[in-house]
Amino acid sequence: MRRLFLLYLAFIAFAVSATAQAKHPFTFEDMMKLKRVGAPQVSPDGKWVIFSVVDVDLAANTKTPHVWIVSLEAQGPSTPTKESKANPSSPVGMTGEREIISDQDADRPRWAPDGKRFAFLSTKEGGSQVWIASFDPAAGSVSDKHRLTAVATEAGGELWSPDGKNIIFTSDVYPDCDGAPQGEIACNAKTLAEAEHSNVKAQIFTHLLYRHWNAYKEGKRTHIFVIPAVLPSPTYENGPQVTGSAVAAGTPRDLTPGDYDAPVFSLGGQDDYAFSPDGKELCYTSNHDKNPAASTNNDLWIVPVNVGADAFVRPASGASADQSGQDWAKTVQAQTKNITADNPASDSTPLYSPDGRYIAYRAQQRPGYESDRFHLMLYDRETARKKDLTEDFDQWVGSVLWSKDSKTVYFSSEHKGHSLVYALDVANPGSSRRALVAGYNDDLALTPDDKTLLFTRISIAAPTEIYAADTAGQGCPATTGNVDPGKEDCSLNKDRAVTHVNNALLSQISMSALESFDFNGAHGDNVEGFMVKPPNYDSSKKYPVKFLIHGGPEGAWGDDWSYRWNPELFAANGYVVIMINFHGSTGYGQKFIDAINGDWGGAPFEDLMKGLDYAEEHYPFIDKNRECALGASYGGYMANWILGHTDRFKCIVAHDGMFNAESAWGSTEELWFNDWEFKGTPYDNRALYEKWSPHQYAKNFKTPTLVVHGQRDYRLDVSEGFQLFTTLQMLGVPSEMLYFPDEGHWVLKPQNSQLWYKTVNDWVDRWVGK
Repeated sequence: MRRLFLLYLAFIAFAVSATAQAKHPFTFEDMMKLKRVGAPQVSPDGKWVIFSVVDVDLAANTKTPHVWIVSLEAQGPSTPTKESKANPSSPVGMTGEREIISDQDADRPRWAPDGKRFAFLSTKEGGSQVWIASFDPAAGSVSDKHRLTAVATEAGGELWSPDGKNIIFTSDVYPDCDGAPQGEIACNAKTLAEAEHSNVKAQIFTHLLYRHWNAYKEGKRTHIFVIPAVLPSPTYENGPQVTGSAVAAGTPRDLTPGDYDAPVFSLGGQDDYAFSPDGKELCYTSNHDKNPAASTNNDLWIVPVNVGADAFVRPASGASADQSGQDWAKTVQAQTKNITADNPASDSTPLYSPDGRYIAYRAQQRPGYESDRFHLMLYDRETARKKDLTEDFDQWVGSVLWSKDSKTVYFSSEHKGHSLVYALDVANPGSSRRALVAGYNDDLALTPDDKTLLFTRISIAAPTEIYAADTAGQGCPATTGNVDPGKEDCSLNKDRAVTHVNNALLSQISMSALESFDFNGAHGDNVEGFMVKPPNYDSSKKYPVKFLIHGGPEGAWGDDWSYRWNPELFAANGYVVIMINFHGSTGYGQKFIDAINGDWGGAPFEDLMKGLDYAEEHYPFIDKNRECALGASYGGYMANWILGHTDRFKCIVAHDGMFNAESAWGSTEELWFNDWEFKGTPYDNRALYEKWSPHQYAKNFKTPTLVVHGQRDYRLDVSEGFQLFTTLQMLGVPSEMLYFPDEGHWVLKPQNSQLWYKTVNDWVDRWVGK
């Protein structure tokens, strides 16, 4: 019997060992196979969650979204799908989630109030348009789909009104078409077609912000349109139906006419617009300052959803169509109200309380500073009074969500390498505030009974999945944001995974845990660093280092996931990855963030060097003679700064970095950023631009450097990369440049990303050696 038992133990040990050996180091191809899960949307009956999932086809160089669903009532294994039957190792169909729109691309699903339909975006028929799917709540399946919009300027950001009557969407349109006699939709279609077919591609700029992030504005503005949630008229595809001077009632109406972006530009996150609970009012974010390129003065505006509807559909008796269009546009603008005009800084992401009494939103206090603290504000719709719900909370407020009973507000907030979920009672915000869920979380949603909170979660070792947690529970009292283990006598709420779309693939990959360390940095402050060890780590060996520097500069490393700068992937081929959250990083209080203003090459550089010193001293497996520094955006700036201030690295990778602070000011688009960070313009504070400009220290350049830049990067123009590469070549410093004519600030196309990782890793291997 004992012998059999020992044999059993040996078998178990062998099986465990075999499983461990079966895992392989993370590869780029693995990363492209991972499914990219979107934000959860809970059905009105609380039974279902729909969400988008993006599939990457590396060979085809495409990213395609589809709509998936998971039941909140029956977690666990489901009936295998067609795909999982064909490929038993596939993660699809092995858990409760499944794809419900697979025959066309489908993104951003949003429920109708009745739960029997949902809207989504698709490019199946002529650019991005809003579609509607019929949904069977019993079976959790889609029965049919039809296209709702057919606008030449395309449609995005759709949202269903709470009364179920309307859908709003955004579109980039020509302001000159506001109130056009033939109808705004037809005017935009005509103007766009003329531009596309013209042999002259020249543009005339009349104001700044003529290009933004990665595209030229081309005279367009983002506007919000409303359309009845019904099938369009038969002649709709060729423009709105016009009878005499009357525009058809089914034509989309522009709720934000004017030469302004409404909503403002956003890189993602919560919508900058919302319906009132009765569906009669819309609140949105827009910046009406004369020079938006130098202004962060985003304001909240409200407009009645049915404003100008009569004038839009039926001109006044005896009036011409042209006059009627002008009257309609003036009517809309006259009934639009700015409710945050008293704040010269940014107000954004409005969200009505379900009872209609309040609008919650995020606000900053210092004009021109995009990295000021985001406060959670409350606007009383009856009294117009405003209240700061997080006045004593020294962290940024992220995504915001109301409870269904309008008594509680939930929000996400960065805290020392994580993004926690907090809750507060509106009646007593300070004393009631508590952290509910740990980890790196965002994209909040609630079940209709207010009992279950849903959210997305990422980590250093796994991309987005959807999680859930009970809302009941004391949580961790958060009077100052300090909820570190051992420093609060509390317990966070338990959570559970709702989706598992990447579990099967990740189970085959060897990932390393994120380890943190602390040291005394600049100004004597405590600074946090992180480390990722290579797979199959052996403490008796020495490992080279990839020293990653984050961008922002008001950003941070943490227990989160990235497809562009993935620490696990950088570590996979035998490197230790070191990352430092230097002064300026988020999640450590606003004072720590502000420390970088006007001091770009000062305290942050000191933190980085001291952090690396600490790692070299305390981790004997680090080979300090084989280290390479890599950074993008501000990290690219710091890579350039390091190039002129130390020779401790064997190589450098500088991606989209500022090289010449003065030329970068003249070629960027968001001027408020440079004006704030360098405390003025180059012509009124030139000394600071010169002090912190890497090009001033070019005579010290010696380290082999790979320069990376994209032609469509308008935050940091490609000329910054060209200047750096030219300087390195003229100095005889070993250097190469990886140039992307079709990428912006980020490298996003799958095959471009593949080339980026290969080129960067080959460069490090070449100079550091393995």
